[in-house]
Amino acid sequence: MSDSGRVPVGIVGASGYGGVQLVRLLMDHPEVEIVYLGGKGSAGKSFSDIYPHLGDATNLVVEPVDVGAIAERCQAVFLSLPNGLACKIAPELLAKGCKVLDLSADYRFANLETYQDWYKIERTDRDVAAKAVYGLPELYGERIKEAQLVGCPGCYPTASLLALTPLLKQGIIIPETAIIDAKSGTSGGGREAKTNLLLAEADSSLGPYGVARHRHTPEIEQICSDLASHEVRVQFTPHLIPMIRGILATVYATLRDPGLVREDLVTIYKVFYRNSPWVTVLPNGVYPQTKWVLGSNKCSIGIEVDQRTDRVIVMSAIDNLLKGQAGQAVQCLNLMMGWDETLGLPKLGFYP
Repeated sequence: MSDSGRVPVGIVGASGYGGVQLVRLLMDHPEVEIVYLGGKGSAGKSFSDIYPHLGDATNLVVEPVDVGAIAERCQAVFLSLPNGLACKIAPELLAKGCKVLDLSADYRFANLETYQDWYKIERTDRDVAAKAVYGLPELYGERIKEAQLVGCPGCYPTASLLALTPLLKQGIIIPETAIIDAKSGTSGGGREAKTNLLLAEADSSLGPYGVARHRHTPEIEQICSDLASHEVRVQFTPHLIPMIRGILATVYATLRDPGLVREDLVTIYKVFYRNSPWVTVLPNGVYPQTKWVLGSNKCSIGIEVDQRTDRVIVMSAIDNLLKGQAGQAVQCLNLMMGWDETLGLPKLGFYP
């Protein structure tokens, strides 16, 4: 415990969009105290110099990444790093007794061969990776409570899997017919300068990317296969849309029972998510909008059935930086520490 009696936590990779969201959330969290911010390119800088809007709220300075210092000062550590870096420091942090929450893809995969095939990064931490728990609380909450290492899901998989899970768990659809059409704001690309994210490039335009080869595809398929109890492949196409925050994933799949109607599916979803405080199943005929969840840790789900084509259509909206990233990581920390999973997280979005 820190001198304040709260749990001391650290953030490695604090200067990115995920990092600043973590700082904002954890500063308001009643049970934690941020005692360490780490980074490479930003080391030595005051955090308020990087993000001036936080100047009145924190005097923390970004420090060089030193695993020994982190472990000595922190009980829990968030790793908000590019893929391939968390796996280099997480094993040592775990060995020193820290709880670790990784926001990259490094600990999302049960099969490291899949990770290596898609991310082209060699791994030597197989034993550590085998202990990681996939950090989607609505599916694996009980396992997260016992975990020391959590691999927090990607933003697209979060929106897509929350839409798909009841369908797969209950055997309502033919899994191989699932198609995910998803759209994300530009903050999903991170803070680093990239040509396709420039205002002149992204504004007044909507376009797909990573078609048939996006790295979130195997992550989605892994969990779908777990839920369906057999190997499942899905068609996933992401799009970049000219807004800063938010994801809308629209999922299409063929029903096993063409007699099911919308009201049946809404009832099934409401029952399935009845103990999930961050998932809202909308009433009949109401479809989610990203604006409704911005700034919150909520996932808003709308459902429709097309009886002409025997397909179900599920629409899922999240804030990609919160429920799709930092907010979900804090939700996982709450479970790991035995706290209420809503603690310190925003329940209402910004509107309009």
